[in-house]
Amino acid sequence: MKFKVITMLSLATLGVLASQKVVNAEELKTYQSNGSVKFIPNLDPTDPVDPEKPDPENPVKPIDPTDPEGPNPGTQGPLSIDYASSLDFGTNRISNKDQIYYARAQSYEGDQQDTPNFVQISDHRGTNSGWTLKVKQEGEFTATSETLNNVLTGAQITFKEPKVNSNAKNVEEPIPSEIITLKVGEESLVTSAKAGTGAGTWATYWGNVETVEEHLESGETKMVNVTKAVKLSVPGATPKDAVTYQTKLVWSLTDTPGQ
Repeated sequence: MKFKVITMLSLATLGVLASQKVVNAEELKTYQSNGSVKFIPNLDPTDPVDPEKPDPENPVKPIDPTDPEGPNPGTQGPLSIDYASSLDFGTNRISNKDQIYYARAQSYEGDQQDTPNFVQISDHRGTNSGWTLKVKQEGEFTATSETLNNVLTGAQITFKEPKVNSNAKNVEEPIPSEIITLKVGEESLVTSAKAGTGAGTWATYWGNVETVEEHLESGETKMVNVTKAVKLSVPGATPKDAVTYQTKLVWSLTDTPGQ
């Protein structure tokens, strides 16, 4: 008798467990929802970054050696020129020999180390349609104060050893011109991005920072940082007065894709 009762209880328990499994299987439901995010072109200006270690989270403040009030602000987005170095070829002794003078390295406010001279552009259109960056020297180097020989005839700026850099990942790089020799009044290609390349923020810079000796008016010398990849060639036959000579460089960015 005892044996039969136990058997019946066991069967009843198994029936309850089987019933629970059926109920649980019937309660399992699935439903699909979605996640979505949309981006639009960014019209805001983009701050300059270190061209060798670009980090938008840590923008830099470049110093313009030709303008104590600071560099010009960058252009508006979404396709923008954010910054271009002004070139200071130093203080030099008058010479009747052909000479080459190197551009001072780009310096910054604060404790940021000097870097090569650079130009920075940003493409925040979101179209991946490419762009073209050019530069033009507007006129000859001209004296900033009244003097007899007020034009530095034949002086020529050259850029070489270009590099491009960005914090963008998995984006094909734009292509820089290997050598740029400026001719007054003519545009020269700096960097171009063909369709499908060049999205994000890109710096084109030239060479590396090196230290050289510079002569001062007092007759003393000091060590300065320069970028030898950016140079000014001045003919010895060109008359030079004891004044400062300047020229303007105009950088232009278009939405024309590179080839």
